[in-house]
Amino acid sequence: MTRLVLEPLSSFRSYPPEEMIARAQAFYEDIRRRRTVRDFSDKPVPREVIEYALLAAGTAPSGANLQPWHFTVIADPGAKRRIREAAEVEERDFYNGRAPQEWLDALAPLGTDENKEFLETAPVLIAIFGQRSSQRPDGRRIKNYYVPESVGLATGFLIAALHAAGLVTLTHTPSPMGFLNEICGRPETEKPYIL
Repeated sequence: MTRLVLEPLSSFRSYPPEEMIARAQAFYEDIRRRRTVRDFSDKPVPREVIEYALLAAGTAPSGANLQPWHFTVIADPGAKRRIREAAEVEERDFYNGRAPQEWLDALAPLGTDENKEFLETAPVLIAIFGQRSSQRPDGRRIKNYYVPESVGLATGFLIAALHAAGLVTLTHTPSPMGFLNEICGRPETEKPYIL
């Protein structure tokens, strides 16, 4: 039997109550400015910003600490065009028959439709995949646990990190999204969750 070894959280910081309140309030004041947008600038984003935001996302809690996600960054105009075209096929089906009227009514105030120009305008797209299983360093495949929850948490961290860097985001979820596996070169064992 393996003996559990506990290590102190050397990077953990504790704060006095007044500072905890001030820090929580400052975070709230900043994050409440976060908005979902559908009109993007094509202004380039430094690669390092995306890399650090992804590193932050990777610190999210996950089932059994298996980190069952893969983030694919897409900046190539041709790939973004292919993603837009494939997403719009799914969106046309959604808006013209698959979506219940109640859902369409909920979307109406947002002015959304099957046209997704932002997928080509935004300087960077990030496709987030969930991994049903992982390969261990010794080559064994193991099942991942709480994949949707883990991917959701990592996505939230990513959105908060991008906001902290001064960027805006939109979570886009055309359904189905299997086209992302092909365009992003991801295996069928991964499920695209969010773009």
